[in-house]
Amino acid sequence: MTTFCRDDRKKAISVYVYTYSMATKTISLTEEAYQRLREMKRDEESFTDVVLRVTGSDRDVMKGFGSWADTDLREAVEAAQEEFDEDFERRQDELFGR
Repeated sequence: MTTFCRDDRKKAISVYVYTYSMATKTISLTEEAYQRLREMKRDEESFTDVVLRVTGSDRDVMKGFGSWADTDLREAVEAAQEEFDEDFERRQDELFGR
């Protein structure tokens, strides 16, 4: 916005500065929870950044970590890996006459 002084020979420029600040909340954490959050914190990252990173993305591969803990998935994967390894060795023996 431009305004003119009384004698109209000088221009004065008015500058409006709009400052936006986000609201903050104080939360209580146990010492254990604070330590875990602090361990996840990267250099130059705020605690807010950590919380948003950990909770904000569906693409986060660690988001569901532990959700299969009470299943037999580990055993099934290990069995499939063992079967694959045995088959691989058998095929090597057939191909290379070991």
